[in-house]
Amino acid sequence: VEANAEKIRPGNVYAVNAPHHGGTHLPDVTVVTPAFDAAGEHILFFVASRGHHADIGGRTPGSAPPDSTHIEEEGVLIDNFLMVEGGKLREKALRELLGSGQYPCRNIEQNIADLSAQIAANETGVAELKKLVAHYGIDTVHAYMRHVQDNAEESVRRVIDVLSDSEFEDELDDGSVIRIKVSVDKDRRSATIDFTGTSPQHPRNYNAPAAVTRAAVLYAFRCLVDDEIPLNDGCMKPIELIIPEKSMLDPEYPAAVMAGNVEVSQAVTNALLGALGAVAASQGTMNNFLYGNDTYQNYETICGGTGAGPDFDGTSAVQSHMTNTRMTDPEVLELRFPLVNEEFSIRRGSGGKGRHDGGDGAIRKLRFLEPMTATVLTSHREVPPFGLDGGEPGACGRNYVLRADGTEVPLAGNDEIELEAGDLFVIETPGGGGFGRDSSG
Repeated sequence: VEANAEKIRPGNVYAVNAPHHGGTHLPDVTVVTPAFDAAGEHILFFVASRGHHADIGGRTPGSAPPDSTHIEEEGVLIDNFLMVEGGKLREKALRELLGSGQYPCRNIEQNIADLSAQIAANETGVAELKKLVAHYGIDTVHAYMRHVQDNAEESVRRVIDVLSDSEFEDELDDGSVIRIKVSVDKDRRSATIDFTGTSPQHPRNYNAPAAVTRAAVLYAFRCLVDDEIPLNDGCMKPIELIIPEKSMLDPEYPAAVMAGNVEVSQAVTNALLGALGAVAASQGTMNNFLYGNDTYQNYETICGGTGAGPDFDGTSAVQSHMTNTRMTDPEVLELRFPLVNEEFSIRRGSGGKGRHDGGDGAIRKLRFLEPMTATVLTSHREVPPFGLDGGEPGACGRNYVLRADGTEVPLAGNDEIELEAGDLFVIETPGGGGFGRDSSG
C-alpha cells in the first residue's frame, strides 16, 4: 500500500511473494485487490488470497532446494507486481516475469491458471463485501470489523491473565536454537515475547521472515483461546514482539528462506507453546517432500504426531500447527503422476511416553515409475521432539530410498536425490512428545 500510494486505481490487482516484504516463501504468491466505493474514489477494503504454487522456478522442481543460500535459487521473486491494470490482465508482462531470472518457472501456463483463479477469488470477495456495504452501510460494516478484532484482543488478554513469566529454548537439527522469553504484565494485561538469543541469520535456508515469526506467535495464542473466534490481528494487540534483526527469525535480503517458512515456523510454535507449558512438541516439521521433472512437479507435506498436554494424549498421523495443508488422495495422485503409493500408515510406537503419550508419526512409501528429482526439507531427524513436565520425547524421523535393486540409500533431513524407475522413496515422520512422568512403571 505504501509503495503504491496515490497510484492504486479501480481494476488494479497486485501480486507479491517477496519474503522480505511480508511474504513467507516464494511459492506462496499473494494476490491483492482493492475494493473501492461506488464512485471509484476511496478504497474501502483490500481483499487478498495467498496460494502455494506447485512450482515458482528455482534450482529444483517444486522450488525448495535443500541447500539454497540465496533467495534467487528458490524461484522467481515477485515484489509489488501490477498484474491487472484497469481490469485487464498484463499477460505479456506476467509471462516475462515468470520466465525471468536464472531459475524461471517450469510450467508458466499452470502458474497463470492458478493466478487467474486467485484473481477470481478476490473478485468474489470484493462483490460480497460490496453486498454487505449496500445492505448495512459502510459505517456498520467497519464497526463490526472493529468488534471482531476487539473481541479477539480481549480473548487473548484473558489468556494472558493466567500466564506467568517463562523461558524456553528449542534446538534444531543443525544446532541452531530458538530462544524465547515470555514476560507478563498483569496490570496492563499484556505480554512481551522476546526472541533475543535466537541464532543469527542462517547461512542456508533456515530463515523465517519476520512475517512468518509473527504469524507463528499469532497462531499459538489463538490456539490458547478457548472460544470460537475468527483468526485476526486483534489477537496481537496485547502482545509485543522483540525479534532480533539479522537473526534466523528476521533475515535480511538476499537470505534464502525456504525452510524458514515450513520448518522454523514449527520450531517457533513448539517453543512458544512449550514455554507456556501448554503442550509438548509436535513432530516439529512439515516433512516437505518434493519431486518432479520437466513434465511433472508435486509438493507434499506429510503428517506426524502431535504433542501431549496436561490432560490429553497427542494425536497420531495428522497435520499439525503451521502445516496448514491436506494431502492428495492416493487414487488422484496415482492418476496424475507416474508413481504408486505403496504404503501410508501410522508409525506405531513413535510417540513419546508420559502420563499422557504423544501421537505417533506416519510412514509413507512412494514407488516412482519414471526418473525424477526428489528433495526433502525435514526436521527432527537428529534432535527428537521434546516432551514436557517429565514426558519423553517423540521419535526422530527418517528418510531413505530403496533402489530397485534393493540397495538402501539413507538421506539427511535436507537432501536431494535422483530417482530412477522402480525406486521406492520412504519417509518415516516423527512422533509427538509426551507430557508428564509416566508413573505406571
